[in-house]
Amino acid sequence: MSDTENPIYLDHNATTPVHPAVVEAMLPYLRAHFGNPSSGHVYGQRAKRAVEGAREQVASLLSCHPDEVFFTSGGTEANNLAIRGVLEQSSSRRHIVTSMVEHPATARPCEHLERQGVEVTRLPVDGSGRVAVDEARPFVRGDTALVTIMHANNETGVIFPIEELALRAKAKGVLFHTDAVQTVGKLPINMKNSAIDMLSLSGHKLHAPKGV
Repeated sequence: MSDTENPIYLDHNATTPVHPAVVEAMLPYLRAHFGNPSSGHVYGQRAKRAVEGAREQVASLLSCHPDEVFFTSGGTEANNLAIRGVLEQSSSRRHIVTSMVEHPATARPCEHLERQGVEVTRLPVDGSGRVAVDEARPFVRGDTALVTIMHANNETGVIFPIEELALRAKAKGVLFHTDAVQTVGKLPINMKNSAIDMLSLSGHKLHAPKGV
């Protein structure tokens, strides 16, 4: 096969190949242990134990409790669950704060809610591509339901001051969500000591399969 048909892959920020160890760990559940984890019989219970084991591994990665880990089909669904879920539970707070440089997985749910009458404030970035904390402070209001800011930009690689922004939101009693798809597995994240309320990640960015 020529180099043009099989070039060197340099786009790990888009997706990573599945690590061989991950493939080996998955194979038994693609072959023998095929049960529905919601079933009470032995096949289902084997699958359930595997799901709960995976939940504990993710919790260990994020330093959070396993009960705080929810599996979705990927980062886009996780962002939608966080953003739209908060607004659907909020009748009095109808305002979202986000940034102008969010991934479509965050930007589009905000646009959808905006069409439903939710006010969306999009914070600008400075010359380095970061949201300035001091400029963000006045935009968190009494009717703000959620602040959602990415942890790192998927195009520029710029890391945002997430903890400072989350603390600003918490001071106003506002929930804070971050799309950390680009950073989990690359930067340490300790949710026990964090002001972040909700965090999205995606396995295919750190050598796990797509769809988790």
